[in-house]
Amino acid sequence: MKDILKYGLILGFICFLASAVLLVVNAMTAPKIQMQQEKEEQDALKSLIPNASEFRPYTKADKLEYYAAYENGRLCGFVIKGKARGYSSDIEALAALDLKLEITDVRILSANETPGLGSRVKDNSFLGQFKNKSLQSLDKIQAITGATISSRAVIKAVESKLSEVTADLNGAMKNAR
Repeated sequence: MKDILKYGLILGFICFLASAVLLVVNAMTAPKIQMQQEKEEQDALKSLIPNASEFRPYTKADKLEYYAAYENGRLCGFVIKGKARGYSSDIEALAALDLKLEITDVRILSANETPGLGSRVKDNSFLGQFKNKSLQSLDKIQAITGATISSRAVIKAVESKLSEVTADLNGAMKNAR
């Protein structure tokens, strides 16, 4: 009985030390990871609307609603960021919109879906279907065979965020005129 208690305490102490090391490593790497994610998002914004010289984030209750893209001080489009649950991970997508609120391009920011199947949502053959689609025509996008859940998650991420911010985007366009 004494040996069981002794080994239990030793194991508990080892677990405590391992947890403490992981906590310290996480605290040291979290800011660097955050900076890298922000850089990737800024790069994606620039690739979605290459002619834009500035992207202004608009937030509501400390939550990002959308980015307004400006070219030489004039509003030239918007970028929305949506998130939905895929097959094995959350999928974050950015969608560029023109001033008619039609999608001009889509990029996947993060997705850890099944390699070879769900990961195909990042392919241009799937993302290209979003071009020139409005909120009302997103149901015409064909899901990837074998990756239906992941495909629908991307569609849902874009669709739900677009429907959430449409009124705000229309207001931003009126204010820009």
